[in-house]
Amino acid sequence: MSRVWNFSAGPAAMPQAVLERAQREMLDWRGSGSSVMEQSHRGKRFIAMAAQAETDLRALMGIPASHAVLFLQGGATQHFAQIPMNLAGPDDRADYVVTGHWGEKAVREAAPYVRVQIAASSGADKFRSLPPREGWTLDPSAAYVHYTPNETIGGVEFPDVPEVGDVPLVADMSSNILSAPIDVARFGVIYAGAQKNIGPSGLVVMIIRRDLLDRPRRPIASVLRYAEQAAHDSMLNTPNTWGWYMAGLTFQWLREQGGLTAMAERNRAKSELLYRAIDQSGGFYTNPVQPLARSRMNVPFWLRDSALDALFLEESEAAGLFALKGHKAVGGMRASLYNAVPLEAVEALVSFMWDFAHRHG
Repeated sequence: MSRVWNFSAGPAAMPQAVLERAQREMLDWRGSGSSVMEQSHRGKRFIAMAAQAETDLRALMGIPASHAVLFLQGGATQHFAQIPMNLAGPDDRADYVVTGHWGEKAVREAAPYVRVQIAASSGADKFRSLPPREGWTLDPSAAYVHYTPNETIGGVEFPDVPEVGDVPLVADMSSNILSAPIDVARFGVIYAGAQKNIGPSGLVVMIIRRDLLDRPRRPIASVLRYAEQAAHDSMLNTPNTWGWYMAGLTFQWLREQGGLTAMAERNRAKSELLYRAIDQSGGFYTNPVQPLARSRMNVPFWLRDSALDALFLEESEAAGLFALKGHKAVGGMRASLYNAVPLEAVEALVSFMWDFAHRHG
């Protein structure tokens, strides 16, 4: 069957060119006569690939030498707990800015390991906006400030990097990493699950300021300690070799596309097209997020008549538009527009939406 236009929130669409290259190399990677998954992570081929992946990521994001790059496991959820284990003691405080489901989960997972303080939250607005920066109650003695730049379920995204003073800024960028240029030097930690803009699930990419690796904190297992992983080039134990390899292919693809400046422009065009279709539908489709807080990556929307939801999903899938069902926590629809989703996919979605509204409005 032909490929569909994939709007899945994660695991998400991957660049077709990356998938095709992986397919070509599946049985014979770099003339070895075997796949990358069948080879030792200590071997020369894999070590060279891993080094190139880091080089390409550093070039894409402008990662300074002051920051280490780690390729880890566990998904971002594991690092909700692992970050306070590494950056704070049990009696330390950490500030959390909560703008949706994943921020709330980060708070719950961190609570056993650090004294969590909610510095700001948009929960009173049902996470449809961002808490104004002037209202944040930040503690200058906090171990770190944690926030989620993009919330996939509510479709809320910070348009810029918040200023938090000298306290290390920690960001869960799972859903918007590599979607636009950022100033990495402003962050203490950036971490991201791979399954949205990087590659297949099971890999976490972390960018961490090197001085934070030296914080003398609680005793934890070496495999959970970021300093140990950095000292062993992320190979303290057997890494996710397939995920690392696929991430490296994606980084190469991004560089071939013109880098993050080019991706930012593409992502802007895609999201503007879809929001315009929603806003100009005469109320047939709605998105309640404050316009300045709207996500470029995840666009939730609701039909005026929810009785049409099942029909919309049935017809859209028949039209080759995949995974548009909204998250179970909020219902409705959701289109995720990660880097691998081309403008043509959004054009096809908007065309379908206009036709559906014309027939059922």
